[in-house]
Amino acid sequence: MDATNVSMFQAERFSRGALWIAALAVLAAGFALASFLIGAADYPASDLLTGLITGKGAAGLIAQEIRLPRAALALIVGAALGGSGAALQGLFVNPLAEPGVTGVTASAGLGAVVAMYFGLAATTPWTLPAFAIAGALVAAAILYALSKSGAGAVALVLAGVAIGSFATALTALALSFSANPYAMSEMVLWMLGSLKDRTLNDVVYALPLSVVGLGLLASTGRGLDGLTLGEEAARSLGINVAVVRGRVVVGVALATGAATAAAGAVSFVGLVVPHLLRPLFGYQPSRLIFPSMLGGAAMVSAADVALRLIAPDGQLLLGVVTALLGAPFFLWLILRLRREP
Repeated sequence: MDATNVSMFQAERFSRGALWIAALAVLAAGFALASFLIGAADYPASDLLTGLITGKGAAGLIAQEIRLPRAALALIVGAALGGSGAALQGLFVNPLAEPGVTGVTASAGLGAVVAMYFGLAATTPWTLPAFAIAGALVAAAILYALSKSGAGAVALVLAGVAIGSFATALTALALSFSANPYAMSEMVLWMLGSLKDRTLNDVVYALPLSVVGLGLLASTGRGLDGLTLGEEAARSLGINVAVVRGRVVVGVALATGAATAAAGAVSFVGLVVPHLLRPLFGYQPSRLIFPSMLGGAAMVSAADVALRLIAPDGQLLLGVVTALLGAPFFLWLILRLRREP
């Protein structure tokens, strides 16, 4: 293949990728709009959109204080989890890695529950995302240390399961000793994952932290591409492996911690989305992180729309839906990997 043909092939692939990215962006925006327009209170779309701008009347109150935060958080949480999953899979060169499977989500949830258990979240709201990020950072740092010591893909997944189980056990312990039934109810909601009754304050805390975290992850694309060839090859390409890994750990902790603080434990988004998008964008992490952000935003928004249609009373929670979809996918993926040579 001569230079002209190579250039044409690269231009065609870039054009295809741009079209798919645009399609994912439209899909995410469409599901978010549907989530905004659907709800227990049956208001016409025109009233809700007008109320969103003016803030007047009951429709304005519902649009600004209930519908907008929920739709916005679906996009933020989905983007954070999708991008984190793609980055973790690139870092560990492990298709099974994602915040839920590696215990990062459970550890972030534990941090949030600790903030609620001691009443810190009620008196100082910023402690909730801070504790969630701290929990995610601890789990990600443990996995990072194990990967540096030479642990294989299966060992990292098993370590993640152990970390998640330990965090879940500590969370259950906090529930057992909680004297306040309202605090216990809030903790349970956090463990199951939900966008119900979220406010603009949740968006204010989640958005900047997620943006910073996802920005760090996006900046590691070239380094993660090099790591897929091995550490020695990456270093020979001039990549600072320690810096790349550090950025991924901090980026995942910020993004996943912010998402968990806002919506609780929502699992398997970071596992499913990158796998669905790889046939469209290729297997290089640098090509997959940003599309996975958009795909995650679309998936969580679509799940929220399904929740509003299937269970408008709010009894079915977001984390339950993603787990019902993601757990069979995870098992199928394990079986497929076992068949491969």
